[in-house]
Order: sequence, then structure tokens, then C-alpha cells
Amino acid sequence: MADHLRFMGIAYQEALKALDEGEVPIGALIVRDQQIIGRGYNRVEQLSDATAHAEIIAISAASNSSASWRLNGCTLYVTIEPCAMCLGAIMQSRIETIVYGAADPRYGAIDSHSYRRETERTYRRFPSVIANILNEDCSRLLTGFFAGLRK
Repeated sequence: MADHLRFMGIAYQEALKALDEGEVPIGALIVRDQQIIGRGYNRVEQLSDATAHAEIIAISAASNSSASWRLNGCTLYVTIEPCAMCLGAIMQSRIETIVYGAADPRYGAIDSHSYRRETERTYRRFPSVIANILNEDCSRLLTGFFAGLRK
């Protein structure tokens, strides 16, 4: 559990980078053997790219650093429950564990909607999932960001 808190804290720091750039504050890490091999934060607005989610950027960085798109044995840490697009990338890259902070009732594809069941049926596998790590901090960061936009 201590490792999950530590790595989620680092993912949270990535989310703060997104916040500093005016992006939705979401951060992600890819960890293998207790080493960070990829990290990212949302860059959708900065890159004018709908696919520039924190998870996608972290997966790409991890693939580059390991010289393989196969991320077997890796854990994804992300400050919010991944969306359907990111879940597809997670499945394709063979990430073994997903650890997330806050649930996303609107777009979440792990526990908030039925994508998990259908994905598991289709692929005949699904990463293990650990939810609600630093949930309050991650939720507060997102809630504060969107409250600021509404003002």
C-alpha cells in the first residue's frame, strides 16, 4: 500500500503540471519493478490533440523507454479512472495493473460503466484494478479545476 501511495503521489504531481498549463489536471505513471518507466499529464489543449490524455502519453513514454509496446509486468497509476479510449490503449499494451485515484462517473471505463465486463469478455483478460488511492486529493483537484472554469 505504501508503494501505491508513493506512486500515486508522483502521478498527482504530474496532474499539477497539467493544471499549471490550464489542462484538466490528470497525471499518470507507468511503473515496472518499482521503477518509473513512463509518465505523462493531460496535454489535450496544448497539443490540440483529443488523444493526448495522461495515460496515452505515459504509455507512449514507457514504450519508448523500454523499446517495446508490450508493457507486461507494468502498473499504471492515474489520478482518475481511465476513459474508454485509454482503456483500449491499456489493453493493447498489456499493462497488468491499473491503480487510480478518483472515480469518473461520466467517462470512467473501469468501474463506473460496463466497459470492463465487455472488455474482459472480448479479450478474455483484464488488468487487476486498485481504486480510490488518494481519492480525496485527486477528486478535490478536479472539482476545483472545473469550479474555476464555471466562474
